Amino acid sequence: MSGASKIPAIVTEVVEVNSLIKRFRFVREDGGPMPGFSGGSHTVVEMEDDGRRRLNAYSLMSDPADRSGYEISVRRDDGGRGGSMFMHARVKPGMRMQISQPVNLFGLDLRAKKHLMIAGGIGITPFIAQMAQLDGLGGRFELHYAARDRELGAYMNELSARYGERVHRYYDTEGQAIDLPTLLKGQPLGTHLYVCGPKGMINWVLSTAQKQGWPKGALHSEEFLAPPVGEAFQVDLALSGVTVNVGATQSMLEAIEAAGIDAPYLCRGGACGQCECKVREAEGELLHYDHWLSDEQKEARSHIMPCVSRFKGSRLVIEL
Repeated sequence: MSGASKIPAIVTEVVEVNSLIKRFRFVREDGGPMPGFSGGSHTVVEMEDDGRRRLNAYSLMSDPADRSGYEISVRRDDGGRGGSMFMHARVKPGMRMQISQPVNLFGLDLRAKKHLMIAGGIGITPFIAQMAQLDGLGGRFELHYAARDRELGAYMNELSARYGERVHRYYDTEGQAIDLPTLLKGQPLGTHLYVCGPKGMINWVLSTAQKQGWPKGALHSEEFLAPPVGEAFQVDLALSGVTVNVGATQSMLEAIEAAGIDAPYLCRGGACGQCECKVREAEGELLHYDHWLSDEQKEARSHIMPCVSRFKGSRLVIEL
């Protein structure tokens, strides 16, 4: 079965957090407890959008100790493919939706002596669940959270009120920035580093840590990429014997699913490697947008990630 198994759910709350972000709460349709999860988990939300089925992954931000429901936050992307717009414009309390069982690709390493968290923008959401989990366990943690301005710094006030001096806030419009080299140098032995936010921030944090000699096993990051828009194209599925038309605002994975093919996935954001496919033929350009495949694999044109990557050319054949 593709992805994690599904949970019939009801939307019970839709809260406008700021001008770009809404928070959604789901409970089970049958009234039972939600499956347990750990901080850093995500769920895939299914959207039936006028005949098009969208599946987007969102980090769970509710307290893992509270199994009465799940909460997610969605940042509206006016230039995206429509998933966030659907959530903001169409999803209302009382609406029935399908969500997946939680999957964790960004879990805490509980062997760490301390957890150092760095968040940018909507990348705060997995940390909200992780901090609640660590607080319940008596774990040691510290959050550094950067946002464009105070209005868009979602949950900053609430987190500061709950965790006090363990939360450090930075606003771009006020000229504030994380002094990352100093911050990383001052951490005790056994600290693990976690970062979630824009790609540029993730690369900056990880490269700075690597230059300072942080062990690879102590570095953790998460970035779910939204599939980009692009030119329409065709892909031939060699094992299924099907030719699939991929629309300009449709991911290859979505088009394959719409054709009735059960393709594997977990994150749908280029992070987990579950949907990786071998490329048999490619007469044209493979447009890689994932951060799973190695540079060598991309240069060899041997594999592609249908969840986020695209193609530009006359013929593409993959093993599916």
